[in-house]
Formats: sequence, C-alpha cells, structure tokens
Amino acid sequence: MNSVRPLLSIKNLEIDYPSRDGHGRVTAVKGLNLALGQGEIGCLLGSSGCGKSTVLRAICGFEPIKTGEIVLRDKVVSSLSFHLPPNQRRVGMVFQDFALFPHLNALENIAFGLQHFPSQLRTNLAMEWLKRVSLADKANAYPHELSGGQQQRVALARAMAPEPDLILLDEPFSSLDIELRERLAGEMREILKANKITALLVTHDQYEAFAIADKIGVMTEGKVVQWDTPYELYHKPANRYVADFIGRGVFIKGVVQTNNKVKIELGELELDKDYSKDVGKEIDVLLRADDIQHDDHSPMQAEVVRKVFRGADFLYTLRLASGVEVLAFVPSHHDHAAGEMIGIQLVADHVVTFGP
Repeated sequence: MNSVRPLLSIKNLEIDYPSRDGHGRVTAVKGLNLALGQGEIGCLLGSSGCGKSTVLRAICGFEPIKTGEIVLRDKVVSSLSFHLPPNQRRVGMVFQDFALFPHLNALENIAFGLQHFPSQLRTNLAMEWLKRVSLADKANAYPHELSGGQQQRVALARAMAPEPDLILLDEPFSSLDIELRERLAGEMREILKANKITALLVTHDQYEAFAIADKIGVMTEGKVVQWDTPYELYHKPANRYVADFIGRGVFIKGVVQTNNKVKIELGELELDKDYSKDVGKEIDVLLRADDIQHDDHSPMQAEVVRKVFRGADFLYTLRLASGVEVLAFVPSHHDHAAGEMIGIQLVADHVVTFGP
C-alpha cells in the first residue's frame, strides 16, 4: 500500500485448537500475513477447511491467537499477550444466513445496532442506510417478505450503520441461487465502494471473489499462498496450486525451443520467462478454457468429450489426437454433441508455465 498505513494488518498469524481426540492441538492458520488499506475490499479464497473463516473470527475477537498480531488502525487488537474484547473492535459482521431478526422489519433490523442513539435519530439513520442500499420502499417489510438479495442488503446496511472501521463477510452469497451470486457481488461492491467501507470476505467461489474484491488471498492448509489483485492471480500465479485453483484450465507438456518458445501439441507459444538455458527440456504449460478457440475452418481437430451449458457459451471438454483433454469456451450457438470432431485453434497470448 505504498507509504499509506494499512487499516487492517495481520502479521505472522497462527491459530490452533484442541484436536478431536483430546491429544495435542491442530494448527488451523499458520504464518498468515495480509494488509488492507482504507476503502479496500479483500477476500480470502479457498476450499472448505482451509482456515479462512477462522481468520475472520480472530479479527472479530471470537478466536484467540497463538502467535502473531492483528492490528486495526495502528492499534493491536490481538496478540499473544493482549486481546481486545469483540465489542470494542469496531468491526461489523455479515453472516452466511444474514442473521436478521424475523420479528423486526427491515428498518428495525438496521436500527437494532444503533441503540446508543436517541430513538428518532436511530430511526433516521436506519432509514438513511436503507436508502443507501436502495431499499427505502421496504422499510416495513419483514425478512420473510424480502428476497434473498434484499435480505443480504438489509444485513449489509445493519453492519454498516454503526460505521465500523471494518466489515467482515462470511460466505455472504452461499445461501443464494448461483445465478444471483455474481450480480449481487457486484451490487455489494458498489455499495461498499460508494460508502468507502473497508471489507474482508471469505468465500470458496472464485467468481464471487473476482466480482467484489480488490485483493484476493488464495488460502490452503492455513496459509495464504498468494495475496494479489485478481488480474495478477489469473495471469501471474505464484505457484502451481494457485494456477490450478484460479480459472478453468489444465496443464499439458511442452518442450522448450531455441527461440524462447514452447512447443505443445497445439502449436508454439511465446514464453514470458527466459528459458534459454532449458532448450529441449520439458515444462508444464497451463492452458485455460479461453486459450482455445472454436474454428470450423481449422485443420486441427478435437473430439467433444462433454459439455456444460452456461447460457452465452458452453464449457467444452475436448480430447486431442494424443488423448490429452483440454477445456474451451465455445459460443452457445455452436452446439456440438459428444463424440463430434470440431476445429480448434490456439489463441493464448499469455503463457503460464512451471518447470523444468
């Protein structure tokens, strides 16, 4: 964050808990570092059990830490020797199920967290936040009368109303229909940005992460293996795990050529790294679904193994002549059956490689 001090800073965080058999302890988070500036939206992205929700609980103050420290606005809130109570941290939380009070309407749900204000001011502030999330006309509606997306916005407004330093979002889209998630993630990003809110969410869905976050930390086994912008994660993954986890793709074998190109079954590609000392050696080349294009006039053929309809396009699994399978996005008006041969061409202009 250049010379600007981060609003949230986590340094060398380690968290453990007793093992199920009662013998010893299990490390849930280890050596975790990240920083978020004022107004930035961060995301911890990883599969279930990687430790991402544990990090959120530690930031809230619900989880003690073993080593390291958590700093908010230059103040240590968690360390081995100090633990600031959750209610003194100025951290808001949006839970997976939104946790709205069913017996309170939208306005009352938001006002609930503003008890320290006089009654009329509390109501006025709650209505202002309803307006900010475009739900002023739903002030008197109860949670069961709201759609999933509307409930989500009420929960977000309730978390933002006390004006916390940081908002944490725990899998905020998991209870919604898949087709709604990306759109609502975009809406949530707009609301957070418009109100200059700093936020950190956790999710297992990379498309949600890409739609909302400025910075994403890919987590596995309690560690953040890369903390970067979505663009850098996709185009410059730090290791094979990130490359395999982000995007849809497969690794295929290639041989380094004398002109700093790599030859694969589909043709030759320019290498981004200097492999001049590795001519003739085999390396792994990541081919993503957008690196292969359907072309009826191409002499290069591949067999359609399976396909998944995605609306505007299909995700095809294609078998090359060697038997290697690759992925390709194909516009949905090209509807080929499994077993058909189709023409393809290589259109990769950025090559991700690992090895030798």
